Amino acid sequence: MAVEVTDHPEQSQYEARQGAEVAGVAAYQRGEGVITFTHTVVTQAFEGQGVGSALARTMLDDARDHGEAVVPQCSFVAGWIERHPEYAELVRSA
Repeated sequence: MAVEVTDHPEQSQYEARQGAEVAGVAAYQRGEGVITFTHTVVTQAFEGQGVGSALARTMLDDARDHGEAVVPQCSFVAGWIERHPEYAELVRSA
């Protein structure tokens, strides 16, 4: 089943769903021209199914589309960017 990721700016988080179930969330803080990813959680039942990658890719693509720099405080997002250097140019130090 495909993972659907949506931004919920009123909650400052992205949400990943598989069907009707919330499979994971990623929290962020937005500032002027920058988005800081603070925490990512994948529900245990969905671990190893690409949920975290779907979250990271969607969040980083959105940041790129909006011209935002990225501060990856979350260790998952930081590690994901290290493994996907095509997103490295988005990273800004805190």
